[in-house]
Amino acid sequence: MKTILYIGIGSFVGGISRYFLSSLIQLKFKSAFPFGTMFVNIIGCFFIGIVYGWATTGNLSTGCRLFLTTGLLGGFTTFSAFSFEIVAMLQNNEFISAGLYLIISVLVGISFTFLGLTIMKAL
Repeated sequence: MKTILYIGIGSFVGGISRYFLSSLIQLKFKSAFPFGTMFVNIIGCFFIGIVYGWATTGNLSTGCRLFLTTGLLGGFTTFSAFSFEIVAMLQNNEFISAGLYLIISVLVGISFTFLGLTIMKAL
């Protein structure tokens, strides 16, 4: 139960942080291009690399790692987890799996977003 609480609190803080930071950046650029979301995704990737690097030293408890990765950074951006998983596959020489995961996630994800929008417009 403690683990669920750690993840939940982290997700709450991460989600709110994502909203405020991406909104602030988007206002600064005053553009239709999603600079805010792009920046949040990139910074989330940087920090998940730091956290997983820290975890490999053995100096980070499981609860703290879950709070930071699944909770805080998961709430901040799931793109960081996606990026880490691809990097982990590449480091394990799982090049075909990494490529398939990348291509399928992006193409199928975009396709399903379009499909969901199309279905809702048809209703």
